[in-house]
Amino acid sequence: MARTRDQTQALDRFLAAVERRAFRMACVATRSEDDALDLVQEAMLKLVQHYSDRDETEWGPLFQRILQSKIRDWYRRTTVRNRWRTWLRWGSEETQETDPLEAVPDVSMPAVDDQVAHRRAARALEDAVRALPLRQQQAFLLRVWEEYDVAQTARAMGCSAGSVKTHLSRALQTLREKLGDHWS
Repeated sequence: MARTRDQTQALDRFLAAVERRAFRMACVATRSEDDALDLVQEAMLKLVQHYSDRDETEWGPLFQRILQSKIRDWYRRTTVRNRWRTWLRWGSEETQETDPLEAVPDVSMPAVDDQVAHRRAARALEDAVRALPLRQQQAFLLRVWEEYDVAQTARAMGCSAGSVKTHLSRALQTLREKLGDHWS
């Protein structure tokens, strides 16, 4: 079924709006910008190939479900690879992480002390989110960062609404315990 021009433009707008947040979400999950970029591109491509004819309101949860599935697949592949590397004593390569958002100049120019405190708090939050188990991480990012409701998050994660609530509750409890000094 050929897409109309309006639908193609709407899909382009949707993908442009979601790409940065999806990239950050994948970076948090994978700790690798290259892997994160690949996952986001694969998710976008799958959405366009298989679901572009769906209603615009369905694209957000569908895209998040695809992305979360890609992230889970990445975790599985990485686990298997790491087992082989350990067995063969290859070791794992450490990648140097750089955050492209840190290179963007701050036009509001807050005080240096505030900038340092904010960066420390943001780094602590990012590290704490990365340390969460995958399902808690997904629930937190989709509910808090993406501002999805429970039903949308459940569809994106492929689980029940009760599971979303449980994972989010556990994630928030863990984050409160770990970030007490930074976010009190």
